[in-house]
Amino acid sequence: MSERFEILQTKDAEGLPWPKYMSAGAAGMDLYANIQEPVTLRAGEITLVPTGICIALPEGFEAQIRPRSGLALKHGVTLVNAPGTVDSDYRGEIKVIMTCLAREPFTITRGDRIAQMVIAAYTRAEWVPVENLDATARGAGGFGHTGA
Repeated sequence: MSERFEILQTKDAEGLPWPKYMSAGAAGMDLYANIQEPVTLRAGEITLVPTGICIALPEGFEAQIRPRSGLALKHGVTLVNAPGTVDSDYRGEIKVIMTCLAREPFTITRGDRIAQMVIAAYTRAEWVPVENLDATARGAGGFGHTGA
């Protein structure tokens, strides 16, 4: 199943691929670094990397920006606010907040796959005040209460 959404590529991103799925069963499509010069991330450093794309999502959809597992495992590179959310009313360029958790620096070059984007439907909540919530087996048990 696929939906059609609008996408705009910024002028400085010409020649870069649009976001794309790398396998038939992939939920996330890869995003590419739209940088003119290489950027080196040192341990603990945070940087904002543009992707060169702007999208238009209808109300009821969001784009989740997530780390790429290969970058995390091989290089310790991840996203600071994972998953990041692109709201349906945002029309600016998608940018990825990246960091390096490894001891060795990691260099990002133009066109590198830097993150994944998952398009997801969501429901907006409307809160209804009540005196009590219905009981569950878990109740108010929180962090680690099951022993796991």
